[in-house]
Amino acid sequence: MPNEAEMRLRERLSKLGSMKLLRGTKLTGELARLQEQLDQIRADPSAEEIWQSVELARHQDRPYTLDYVERILDDFFELHGDRGRADDPAVVAGLGKLDGRTIVLVGHQTGRELKERSRRNFGMAYPEGYRKAMRAMALADRHGFPLVTMINTPGAYPGVAAEQHGQGGAIARSQAAMLRLRVPTVACVIGEGGSGGAVAIAVADRVLMQENAIYSVISPEGCAAILWRDAGEARKAAAAFKPDAAHCLELGVVDGIVAEPEGGAHADPDAAATLLEQAILAALDEIESLDADERRRQRRAKYRAMGVLATT
Repeated sequence: MPNEAEMRLRERLSKLGSMKLLRGTKLTGELARLQEQLDQIRADPSAEEIWQSVELARHQDRPYTLDYVERILDDFFELHGDRGRADDPAVVAGLGKLDGRTIVLVGHQTGRELKERSRRNFGMAYPEGYRKAMRAMALADRHGFPLVTMINTPGAYPGVAAEQHGQGGAIARSQAAMLRLRVPTVACVIGEGGSGGAVAIAVADRVLMQENAIYSVISPEGCAAILWRDAGEARKAAAAFKPDAAHCLELGVVDGIVAEPEGGAHADPDAAATLLEQAILAALDEIESLDADERRRQRRAKYRAMGVLATT
């Protein structure tokens, strides 16, 4: 029996398939994308394939936010600081041109070498990072620029200093700020999307997820430590809660899967960037057809519906 996600995709395929194709509407590409996602739902990943996604999402050579910025944005100008306490290098924010249109970009940055990873706290943001993100969101809303976010973090930093600086409140306010935005918003999970640290900048009109990314409320190791008191059971935990892209799409927490080059995004970063750029542009084209009030209404309805238990 088809699940809810499959039925939604079938309905969208049917509607698009019945429309008269006009020059430049990109409907043919949208049909192909939806059909590919439907095929991915039907091919349920095995436990081994799920763990492979976990490993690829964490691969040390996987492209990070600034790697994609370098490849898909022109004239990128980075913003620093939260206008209150400090600049958090775990979150990057700025303005740039995506295929000729000005956008605001916010994303996690893990760092490549150990020295940079340490400086950027392995992509785990302090409250200052989320306040910087909100500053960028306000700038986007003020000037009517679409907002694109890139998520790649094990989670927000759980240290004492972060809690003293208001970590939980910063994450909550960031989510609320995204819900109120009048501009089109697209979030992309490009690696590891962990817990509230990821959701803080992922409350978007469209949430995309790269083919080998993961998105979950807890890491496989954390889940294993709770359930089996052994972080070594991470494979078993991942197979149980399924943080891979296909299952996230089936669950309805993401709206689309972005294909990656064979072997993963790190195997060909240029090709991965091209695929991600095309997916972001297609999502923006779809969202921009709505007026601001309708965008906000649909966005709020989408997130309010998540986790609701259907009863008969």
